[in-house]
Amino acid sequence: MGHTLQSFAARCREILKAENNPAGRSKVSALLQDALKDEQFVASNLTDATPERKILYEDPELGFCILAHSYSGPKDSPPHDHGPSWAIYGQARGETAMSDWELVEPASPEKPGKVRKTRSYKLTPGVAHVYNERDLHSPSRAGATRLIRIEGTNMEKVKRLKFEPV
Repeated sequence: MGHTLQSFAARCREILKAENNPAGRSKVSALLQDALKDEQFVASNLTDATPERKILYEDPELGFCILAHSYSGPKDSPPHDHGPSWAIYGQARGETAMSDWELVEPASPEKPGKVRKTRSYKLTPGVAHVYNERDLHSPSRAGATRLIRIEGTNMEKVKRLKFEPV
């Protein structure tokens, strides 16, 4: 059965309403992996006109967002978390080199925290990965990539702290 944005969002909502916790997010991640195998779903939500960040759906009750991301060339992000929220990255096109980090020294609004890399891995088309609250990670893209990402809340409204590698 094919996915539409509406059916995908409704299923995510159903899962998260029942289990808004790591177990529920794991189920949403599996659902996203299935949706990423649906060429029509990917093509209709990630086009040549898709910007680097586009909110496709924002749930009015639970607050989670489904986003489309399209990067035309290389792009690196520093180590970060999603503060009090979580995120699920789902790779649709291209490849993202992802690194996980452990906290060495906490961050504050006045001073970046210190982090140490613990592992690196690749997100390839069809792969989705959950980052729970305070999970530190950093994506790196060597070329054009497209992904669907789900945030626990609209991160445009969240002030985040900065982290530096040691």
